[in-house]
Amino acid sequence: MNEVIIIKYAELNTKGDNINYFIKILKNNIESSLENINHEITYDKGRMYITSDNISKCIDKLKNIFGIHEINVGYEFSDNSIDNIGNNVLKLLSDKEFKTFKVNTKRADKTYPLESMEVSRKIGGIILKNIKDIHADVHNPELSVEIEIRFKKVLVYTSKYRGLGGYPVGASGKGMLMLSGGIDSPVSGYLAMKRGIRLEAVYFDAPPHTSVDALNKVKSLCKILCNYSGYIKLHVVNLTKIEEEILKNCDRDYLITIMRRYMYRIATSIAYKNNCKCIVNGESIGQVASQTLTSMSAIECVSDLPIIRPCACLDKLDIIEISKRIGTYETSILPYEDCCTIFVPKHPVINPNKNKCIEEEKKYDFDTLVKEAINNEKIIKIELNHEYNSFNDIL
Repeated sequence: MNEVIIIKYAELNTKGDNINYFIKILKNNIESSLENINHEITYDKGRMYITSDNISKCIDKLKNIFGIHEINVGYEFSDNSIDNIGNNVLKLLSDKEFKTFKVNTKRADKTYPLESMEVSRKIGGIILKNIKDIHADVHNPELSVEIEIRFKKVLVYTSKYRGLGGYPVGASGKGMLMLSGGIDSPVSGYLAMKRGIRLEAVYFDAPPHTSVDALNKVKSLCKILCNYSGYIKLHVVNLTKIEEEILKNCDRDYLITIMRRYMYRIATSIAYKNNCKCIVNGESIGQVASQTLTSMSAIECVSDLPIIRPCACLDKLDIIEISKRIGTYETSILPYEDCCTIFVPKHPVINPNKNKCIEEEKKYDFDTLVKEAINNEKIIKIELNHEYNSFNDIL
């Protein structure tokens, strides 16, 4: 009999013949997360099993891994006789205090001679016979004893921890996150990872208009997001020359629209170079001038990649709630401005005309500056267990 962590898959169970692909990615992600903890992993199409000499530390890591529906801790054994199941259940309950209980049995092995309800009744009787001052309550028990009769093994457990759900990071390919220092884009990154997207990130720096503190803030946000993905490659692009030329040459009401169009061009180019299949950003419909439907249409048309906006239909309070839950909020509200907030005009256009955007962009040779910005990007690999404080850590 072994103490074991039992992983129940999230949406992976809907994948039919492709489930092995998702399970292998989940296993690899778990292996990476537990690399400093002694452990062993086995799995089948229904469950994943982890044994370790540090169960609690494993659970802390597993709570941050996408693709897991539920984490259980219990016992695994091969002798499926009722007496042996009962003895293991009693051992499981030996250190627990409760007054009411119920037994739930799932019989994946349909060749087992007893039906699920009969197993539950027999084990319930063994519990009542051996533990004093308790009674069964099938409607509102303090404790639920879970029994799974699987092929060649039996699982018994009571402890349940909720997983993050979704798909394992990497199962859906890679995306390029347009990461600012605000509240919304880290939340969008988190939600994209939940759909299985492995993130790289691009940050637009504009020294001396933006400070090194603003860059360090973004690196800190990447570090927090690494809790859910292990690592993120951050592309830092200097946008100063482009912004200054836009400021000198373009209609002031169109400053943000034109700047965002060039951000999309640059993000798309870097995404293609790094095999990313989409652009991810934190835009929320109507939140600011550049996020009206007309603005988004005028801006995104410069990219031929899918634009994923996980926060599009969330209001600000929803986004803030998620940011607090995932740990990015306190960093996001640090008062270091990014390049967008510094160059916001008094009256930005909320319904920009695409043809007007094209005419404005003809006023200067921006393409040369775009190529220069892309060629001079700085790349930092941010990992959960390492600190990166300068561009000496460029890949």
